[in-house]
Amino acid sequence: MNERTPGIDPKLLEILVCPVTKGPLRYDAARQELISEKAGLAYPIRDGIPIMLPDEARPLEQETQAP
Repeated sequence: MNERTPGIDPKLLEILVCPVTKGPLRYDAARQELISEKAGLAYPIRDGIPIMLPDEARPLEQETQAP
């Protein structure tokens, strides 16, 4: 992580868990989200800060819905 490529500190990612399932999270750099496969939620990262609130998370099924 540096000034040119915003991201999340790898050490922080190691200790963060999904607040719903307490399971692991996967970092999606392209979307700037932390993904909880088990909960089916994507938590946004804003200005390098993970927003770990279930109400702020995006349901993953939105990715697979056709327009």
